Amino acid sequence: MHRLSAVLVTLFLSLTIPAAHAQTAKKGGAEKLPAIAVLSIIPAQAEPGMTVTMSGTGFTDRTVAFLGSSQLPTRVINPKLLSVDIPDLAPGLYALFLKREDGSTSKPYNFLIQPLKPVVAGLTPETVYQCARGREREVTVLGKNFLPGSQVIFDGGAIGTRFISSDSISFTAPGVAGGLHQVQVKNPSEAVSGSAALYIEGKPEIFNITVGNDFVNFYELIISGRNFTSDSVLVVDGDKVGSGRPAVGDRDRVIYIGCEQLIYQRYPYDPTAKEHRLQVQNPGGEGSSVISLSAP
Repeated sequence: MHRLSAVLVTLFLSLTIPAAHAQTAKKGGAEKLPAIAVLSIIPAQAEPGMTVTMSGTGFTDRTVAFLGSSQLPTRVINPKLLSVDIPDLAPGLYALFLKREDGSTSKPYNFLIQPLKPVVAGLTPETVYQCARGREREVTVLGKNFLPGSQVIFDGGAIGTRFISSDSISFTAPGVAGGLHQVQVKNPSEAVSGSAALYIEGKPEIFNITVGNDFVNFYELIISGRNFTSDSVLVVDGDKVGSGRPAVGDRDRVIYIGCEQLIYQRYPYDPTAKEHRLQVQNPGGEGSSVISLSAP
């Protein structure tokens, strides 16, 4: 009886142990992973903060990407697709490759990290009066990726810049002719932003006209407003009166006091008050609104 039991146990083991080995071998074969390979990288170069997508084969949930010696946060979408965000690394050429948890790695690929490009989203204010002074000429550039050392480029030339934050920098609008002017930002890496438009308003405006000093044969009209120039001309009832020497037979003239004031010296032929129409015109052809005035 005992001998029969021993024979049965021996027979059972001879049948089950090879089967177990076969099952283990089969299971081990199913877990064998394909070689890790990268088939595409989009885009092939990027700035810090951009997302790069990689497709290939043999990706697992624990596959990670490396740029040089820097490990990148990696999002595996499926066994053939993953994405990474480019960190804040210095511009240059890096080896980009993948590493799996079993130690296998992909072939390295050259990947170019470009300088962080500044972005200009807008200006505040967007319009500066030609006559503005002091803080009225200060303009703030809004955007992103600004750095200490970033410079404002005004109509192609660098001007004084004050760094506020990575989202804003400021400058003082230079004294230039009226019209649209181009504003860009250049980072220390020489990367340059797109353009924004700053409008310098050069159109003259008359706020009010008051009577000034009265002399024997002429009197003064004080014209207050803005955007007057030394070459501004006063048009009185269709006739132009300038700041230079009057023409033969004319005595009226304009005295330029400043951007905000002109004095019109008027020699009336008749002391009787009449209705007059006055307008200031600048050399560029821009003119103020026409103001009606009752005066000799």
